[in-house]
Amino acid sequence: MADAFDQLVESRGYLNRSEAFRDLVRKELGEADVATGKAKWCVATVSYVYDHHERQLANRLTHMQHEHHDIAIASQHIHLDHDNCLETVVLKGKMAEVRACADAIISQTGVRHGNVHVVPVDIKKEKYSLVGHTHVHPHR
Repeated sequence: MADAFDQLVESRGYLNRSEAFRDLVRKELGEADVATGKAKWCVATVSYVYDHHERQLANRLTHMQHEHHDIAIASQHIHLDHDNCLETVVLKGKMAEVRACADAIISQTGVRHGNVHVVPVDIKKEKYSLVGHTHVHPHR
């Protein structure tokens, strides 16, 4: 196992075993927090492929993002071929709301493939605003 771990450390470009071990532990703890409901806030990417000829699908997907403007913070649209488009939407907010939004997008008729990647984060709502933030960034 030590040799396999050293190969993993090298292949992923970690400086040492400790850095790789820290990331593995953080990943497992984060997944446990999600599974047990302890994680309240998250960021997520929702990537999906859909048929842009499907009646009103592009409009429905755009409408859903607008309806969840407080959660859907960015999106990217890519034309794969004549029929298929790939979109990736970045979501940020309460775990339950992010999951509901992601599920609603992926379950639309005409969405052929969908994947959600959730990363639990510690966001304090009272210190955080999607409209504007209250802390100061030093600019040069």
